[in-house]
Amino acid sequence: MLKLQVTGKTILSSIRCQRKASSYTIHHFMSTCSSYAFGPYKIDPREVFYATPLSYAMVNLRPLLPAHVLVCPRRLVPRFTDLTADETSDLWLTAQKVGSKLETFHNASSLTLAIQDGPQAGQTVPHVHIHILPRKGGDFEKNDEIYDALDDKEKELKQKLDLDKDRVDRGIQEMADEASKYRSLFDC
Repeated sequence: MLKLQVTGKTILSSIRCQRKASSYTIHHFMSTCSSYAFGPYKIDPREVFYATPLSYAMVNLRPLLPAHVLVCPRRLVPRFTDLTADETSDLWLTAQKVGSKLETFHNASSLTLAIQDGPQAGQTVPHVHIHILPRKGGDFEKNDEIYDALDDKEKELKQKLDLDKDRVDRGIQEMADEASKYRSLFDC
């Protein structure tokens, strides 16, 4: 049971934290969901490597760094303030778990977690998502350049993605292979 204090109100959320139960739950929800949506785009389930009843993690079409992934709520929610308390909690708990596993797996020393919330903040897909980037010393000359790079990649992605065209930046097999590798990190 997770207890949150939000603006003076106590919110209880029953998020399963037991290892065996969560392993079953993850695989159950991933196998029963035939498709995922990221804003107006359909996501192939092979790109998704972790899922809960409220959130999912997927590999990135155009990663800035190795293991640059996205964590999204299952419900199509354009802005962060539109999330329910349970969705907010689950989204951040998912980001924490995914980030921790990927940081260790890639021998990174830090994480950048970023949300671009709204068009003026650089959000190009109208669906809340957290960018998770495992970081190593020297990956950017100046650490804060990562934010400019995120903005640039989001703009390029918006120009490249067209609802009438296939996603061509990385092939589905490359993305599925990466997701499969990460999926194994969450098996108990």
